[in-house]
Amino acid sequence: HRKGFQQTDVPQFVFPVSGNRFSFSVGGFINLRGAYDMGGMVDNIDFVTYDIPVPGSYATRQKLTMDASTSRLFVKAIANTRSLGRVVVYIDGDFRGGAVNSYTPRLRSAYVSFLGLTLGRDVTTFCDLAAAPTTIDFQGPNAYNFNFATLIRYERSFADDRLSFGVAAEMPAVSGTYGEGFEPIPQRVPDIPAYIQYAWGPERSSHLRASVVLRDMYLHNLRTAENTSLLGWGVQLSGTIRCCRAFRMFMNGVYGKGITPYIQDLTGAGLDFTPDPRNAAYIQTMPMWGWQAAGQFSLTRRLTLSGGYSTVRIQRSHGFYADDEYKRGQYIFGNLFYALTPRCTLAAEYLYGSRRNMSDAENHANRVNVMLQYTF
Repeated sequence: HRKGFQQTDVPQFVFPVSGNRFSFSVGGFINLRGAYDMGGMVDNIDFVTYDIPVPGSYATRQKLTMDASTSRLFVKAIANTRSLGRVVVYIDGDFRGGAVNSYTPRLRSAYVSFLGLTLGRDVTTFCDLAAAPTTIDFQGPNAYNFNFATLIRYERSFADDRLSFGVAAEMPAVSGTYGEGFEPIPQRVPDIPAYIQYAWGPERSSHLRASVVLRDMYLHNLRTAENTSLLGWGVQLSGTIRCCRAFRMFMNGVYGKGITPYIQDLTGAGLDFTPDPRNAAYIQTMPMWGWQAAGQFSLTRRLTLSGGYSTVRIQRSHGFYADDEYKRGQYIFGNLFYALTPRCTLAAEYLYGSRRNMSDAENHANRVNVMLQYTF
C-alpha cells in the first residue's frame, strides 16, 4: 500500500484468487473528530488559516465542531497479467461532497496503473505524500500541497529504487481575480508537473525530492476582444529524513507565480492572477511562497508525538493588491497519537494560526482537536 499524508492503511478484507493472478480488497476507516475553537476561530470545519476572519468579532471567538465526514471507504483490485504486468485499480471516497454536515459521498481517487502509467484521478504529481506529518486537522500544514487532479502520469525508478522520477499532464484548476477587463474561458493546456527523487536508508525510508510545475492559464481580454494567456510556474524541494529509530523530520518549501492549486492555504482563493487597479488592460500572475517543517517522535511502539510550523506568503508585485486581501498565514501544531489497538487510534491536537492582510491588519485562531479512528 502507499504510505503518506491521508493515505489508507492495509485493508483487513483481502480476497485472492488461486495462483495469485487476481486479488480484491475492501477497506477504510471510521473517523470521528471533535474540535473547540477558542480565543479566535477559523470560519471553516478544517483549520484553514486563509479563512481566519480579519477583523474578528463577538461571533468569531468560540466554536464547537463534531464531524465524521472524513470517514473513508476504498476498493482496490490487483491483476497480474502477461501483457501489462501488474495492473492496479483503486477507488476511494469520503463524505465531504456537499455542505457542512450533509455527509454527501465524494470521490477522492479513481485510477488504474500499469507499466509505470497512472490514468484517472489521484493526488497531484506536485505533491510529495511522505513530506508532511500526520495531523488530526484534515487540511494539514498550510504550505503543503495535497490536492487531487485528473491526470495522465508516468513514473519510473532506477538504481535499486534510489532514484525515481515522474511527469504528468493534469487537468488545470484556475482561480484568478479577473476584474472588469477580463473574463474566464475554458482552459486549453494541461498543467505539467514533474519531479526527481533520491532515496536512501532501510526500505528507502528517507528521501529528498525536487519538483517543478508549469501552467498556461487562458482568459479573455474584454478591451481587445482577444484571448490571452498567462504563464504560471512553481518549484519545490521536499522530503522526509529518518534521523534515528525514534525521530523523523518532514519538510517542503515551494515558490512560484500563479500556483494556488499547489499551496494548501491558497486553493480556490482567486490569487493565480490579479488585475492592475490603475490599468484595466493589464493583469499579472502573483508571486507566492511557503514552507513547512515538522518532527515526529516515536515515544513508544504505540505513542507518537509530533509538532511543526508552516507559513504561506503572497507578495506584492508593483503594488497591485488590495489592502484587505491575504498577505500571510501561519500554522503551528502539536499532537499525540496513541494506538489503542492495531486498528483503533486515539489522538489529541493543539493548533494555532494567524492571518495577516496587505494592510498589516491581523487576527489569530486557536483550536483543540480530538479524534477516534477505527480502521477496517
